[in-house]
Amino acid sequence: MEFYVKMRVSNTLPSQFTIPMVITTCAELHTLCYGRNIHGLASKLGLFAGNTAIGSSFVYMYSKCGQMDYACIIFDEISRRDVVAWTALIIGYVQNDESEKGLKCLHKMHKVGDSAEKPNFRTLQGGLQACVNMGALLEGKCLHGLILKSGIGLSQIVQSSLLSLYSKFGTPSEAHVSFCEVSNKDLISWTEIISVYSRFGFMDKCLVMFLEMQVSKIDPDEIVISCMILGFGNFMCVSKGKAFHGFIIRRNYVFDHMTRNALLAMYCKFGQLNIAEKLFNRGNLWASESWNMMVFGYGNVGLNAKCIEQFREMQHRGIEAESNCFTAVISSCSQLEETCVGRSLHCFATKSLIVDDLSIANSLIHMYGKFKNLAATWKIFCRMAKKDIVTWNTMMSSYIYNGQSSEALALFHKMTSQDLKANSATFVTALSACSHLASLENGERIHNYIKEQNFEINLSLCTALIHMYAKCGEIKKSREIFNSMKVNERDVISWNAMISGYGLHGDVESALEVFKQMEKADVLPNKLTFLAVLSACSHAGLVKEGKYLFGRMEKYSVRPTLKHYACMVDLLGRSGNLQEAEDLVLSMPMDPDGRIWGALLSACKIHNEIDMGIRVAKRAIGFDPTNDGYYMILSTMYSSIGRWEEAERVRGMMKERGVSKTTGWSSL
Repeated sequence: MEFYVKMRVSNTLPSQFTIPMVITTCAELHTLCYGRNIHGLASKLGLFAGNTAIGSSFVYMYSKCGQMDYACIIFDEISRRDVVAWTALIIGYVQNDESEKGLKCLHKMHKVGDSAEKPNFRTLQGGLQACVNMGALLEGKCLHGLILKSGIGLSQIVQSSLLSLYSKFGTPSEAHVSFCEVSNKDLISWTEIISVYSRFGFMDKCLVMFLEMQVSKIDPDEIVISCMILGFGNFMCVSKGKAFHGFIIRRNYVFDHMTRNALLAMYCKFGQLNIAEKLFNRGNLWASESWNMMVFGYGNVGLNAKCIEQFREMQHRGIEAESNCFTAVISSCSQLEETCVGRSLHCFATKSLIVDDLSIANSLIHMYGKFKNLAATWKIFCRMAKKDIVTWNTMMSSYIYNGQSSEALALFHKMTSQDLKANSATFVTALSACSHLASLENGERIHNYIKEQNFEINLSLCTALIHMYAKCGEIKKSREIFNSMKVNERDVISWNAMISGYGLHGDVESALEVFKQMEKADVLPNKLTFLAVLSACSHAGLVKEGKYLFGRMEKYSVRPTLKHYACMVDLLGRSGNLQEAEDLVLSMPMDPDGRIWGALLSACKIHNEIDMGIRVAKRAIGFDPTNDGYYMILSTMYSSIGRWEEAERVRGMMKERGVSKTTGWSSL
């Protein structure tokens, strides 16, 4: 540019060879004013006539400076266009976020078919970049076919562009074929192929490619290392992720901001917050990504109080919260039922103008549903300009959680009437509402709708159907659906649904039979499984079977809870084994609750074991002095054997301790 200025000062006019060089310089320097001055001079001198190179250089300059309208005008004025002019315009469109126009321009160029206007490797690079920008894999494959026909595929630039296309939008196998065709593989090529394997979760293949890259004498940078780490985190490859962390430490690879954040994200997803905290404390304490990840990590592992505390500290430091971080804090408030904090977060989101973010709005609906504030839930739902399927599912779940299953079903029918595409979670939620209402009619309608839509019935949906039909009295239909599932496809939840269904219908033999099948299928029973079979045995009075199953819990390393003990006490008490029931209560590793004492006292009353009943009632009062029921049973037992003074003393004890009898009520 300096020489050009000197040339003009000396009154020397530029020639048709000077202009393209100077204009190219203006384009690279983004000096639009100089370029326009030279444009005016070239027009006055008549240099455009019959000179494609000058026209092409101005198309390139205006494109580089973001003036695509001027670039198009110049292009249209070129009388005889060559490949350079077309390429300048196509790449200009792509670089100025008008990729669709760039592809249309390439199509028009190819249609012209003149030998001087056939696309070269630069033109096709621009076309492929347009496909990448638009996510247009089909159009990219068409260009790939053109490249193979024209023989331009040997160009390093075209090979790299094809790899970029397939690694971002194609399958791993397509990306691998494209990678193999790249003759001189650089760091970018290796990063592209490793990223596609990482994105699909093929972490073993990632490791192989990472090691092959080093064999090829190419050192990894922070981008490829971060890509590997994020892959381990996203697909929960805990041992491999930790091993890779050790590997990069031993090799002394660079630990920059990007790598540290990737490691932090990985350990947060693994739920290993002790390691994540060490990384966090060693890093830049003002880095917003790190704070957001830690808040998300605490919420992810259920450390809800810590999640809220970290968020408060983050706000105190003036660090901006991202969407994932904000939803994690809202979820923590839901779990802890921190109503005031939750409302404060809602106000903050409204003031910060992030309340319209879809994930945040969905989290607020869930939070207010947990707070039993359906008015606020419905208000947020109605105000949302854009709703996704998660929004509808969350609103339905909130209704069910608050005992309004009819409203949940009404919302489901409204959603389907608007031709919104339901997912598996939608149907599971709707079927849960039917189960709560014992509405067979609605349940069958939803089942038929699933069939009509040719929706794939997955494991969770099968389990929901089994549970719904069992709750609605159609246990045979439940068994049909259960039998239609392959044995290796059933999980512990589906087995539990079938067992509890039989227990609900009093068919203990079938419940035990399904339990035996479950053991044969090598599916480990959990606490809910044993609760279902023990409850069934209790209602049927099968003492021997119940005791056997209670003993089996130890084999599966399932520790009995209060509910399991309550079932056993009820079973032993109903069958008259009162001493055994009392011994079991006294041997419990935790304090008995009201259900257990109640079951034992009821059994004493039924079998007229007054002495034991009095003894048990006294123990029960010792454990829970505020329960009026224990005092009343003890008083009644004393009265039944004529010990009136003791009965009166018990009532006096209630008054002294401020325990009042609960007033009875009737729903009639």
